[in-house]
Amino acid sequence: MSRFRFVFSGSGGQGVITAAIVLAEAAVMHENLIAVQAQAYGPEARGGATRSDVIIDDKEILFPKVTQPNFLVCLTQESYHKFSPIVRPGGTLLSDSGMVKTQKKADARQIQIPMYDNVMNEIKKPIVFNICMLGVVIALSEVVMLESIIKVLETRIPAEFINLNKQALELGYSLGEPYRL
Repeated sequence: MSRFRFVFSGSGGQGVITAAIVLAEAAVMHENLIAVQAQAYGPEARGGATRSDVIIDDKEILFPKVTQPNFLVCLTQESYHKFSPIVRPGGTLLSDSGMVKTQKKADARQIQIPMYDNVMNEIKKPIVFNICMLGVVIALSEVVMLESIIKVLETRIPAEFINLNKQALELGYSLGEPYRL
């Protein structure tokens, strides 16, 4: 397997750190892979800049920080401006078309999907936006199986919200499938 280096970025309250933790846990607990996850966020309770790094490989990982992600997620315009220059040449830069206006300066495959709008139209609960985004990431990267993410969600999410999160994950996966290489 090739090493996957992810950076999830957005603002506090969007759930990018939770999505990164779920991805790393799915890789370790259900895919027999090695993963590290690190996070950084501003001092604000909500609305501050948030970043979470995940590295997944089948070999030992010696440094937990991602300097050049081959998969970058930007959920706000601020995070796009701040992090788009670090995406690895030839990598993937995923953003929400309703929240981010892209520029052609990134040497990466830029994919814009109206994830938030789809969540609001289909599920009507913004709290699962991050899980929808994670579904898109899984569809595009194929780093872990969708079932592995579901297993982690079943251990982390209260039972009454499992179906809502599964619905968001499957929605995201279906949104990402047409962009898969």
